Amino acid sequence: MRYRNFGNTGLFVSELCLGTMTFGGEGELWSKIGDLQQSDADALIGRALDAGINFIDTADVYSEGLSETMTGQALKNLKVPRDDVVVATKVFGDTGQGVNARGLSRYHVMEGVKASLKRMQLDHIDLYQVHGFDPATPIEETLSALDTLVQHGHVRYIGVSNWAAWQIVKAQGIAERKGLNKFQSLQAYYTLAGRDLEREIVPMLQSEGLGLMVWSPLAGGLLSGKYTREGQAEAGSRRAVFDFPPVEMERAYDCIDTMRSMAEAKGVSVAQIALAWLLHQQAVTSVIVGAKRIEQLDDNIAATQVSLSDDELAELDRVSQLPPEYPGWMLERQGEYRREQLRASAKR
Repeated sequence: MRYRNFGNTGLFVSELCLGTMTFGGEGELWSKIGDLQQSDADALIGRALDAGINFIDTADVYSEGLSETMTGQALKNLKVPRDDVVVATKVFGDTGQGVNARGLSRYHVMEGVKASLKRMQLDHIDLYQVHGFDPATPIEETLSALDTLVQHGHVRYIGVSNWAAWQIVKAQGIAERKGLNKFQSLQAYYTLAGRDLEREIVPMLQSEGLGLMVWSPLAGGLLSGKYTREGQAEAGSRRAVFDFPPVEMERAYDCIDTMRSMAEAKGVSVAQIALAWLLHQQAVTSVIVGAKRIEQLDDNIAATQVSLSDDELAELDRVSQLPPEYPGWMLERQGEYRREQLRASAKR
């Protein structure tokens, strides 16, 4: 297990992060994703820690709060030293019936962190992430609330999830102007079958030095190797009951066909090839892996040992390439002269 510098901080996190969306199964949506009980959570977290994973991600809305509760209880049951694990959670979604029990208002952020700390039985959260963009709350209000949490020691670092590049850059500018804590990471969807992130967000992350945490790295199980053009996976598979995230299926099947050939040649699983591709991407800090069984988690962990050659990466790039989109194709065309000058200068 390798450890990577987290954003513009001195914190190091494992290249794989254990996701806990499968814990609990409370509520109609979350029951479709997983319904693991406490003993299962203890076993998965224990196995992840034994493999060198020091990063755990959850959210206040997963299983209506039960995922946080089970995560905290597992750390207690396993007697994990607090300094040995980096715990991340999120705030934004509905957590109650009241009109203010959602969003990124100062009110909800402050109430949310108290509830999360109580459920997880922790005195601080290492990474507190806003789970989505709130069009009803000024960004300044959210950043001020998050800064207060850092100043008071309830939160160590702050991050963002599912925002557009312009929204993140605007927030970073506001934070710098007002002397507030900045976002250190983005949690976002990124797979071979969904490389949209590369259009605007990846260049922004690299420019600003933010870390990238990848959610749903197997596209909701589509890239697990269970699915083919000829038929769907067995009943009970996640995509059979929860068809998310959206994917351009023909391009995805092209990716699966290519990955299957590579997996067979290397004697590994298709899922390991998909995860290994992400681990080879420079922008990626940590890939979030979830599991219902120890065997699934072990298979995901083994992806850290899979090496892809330059030729294999080029082939995967070819079959998964996004169609050109403006202004990307114009930036590529107009910037070529200057890039050539930079390349020539670097050779001297």
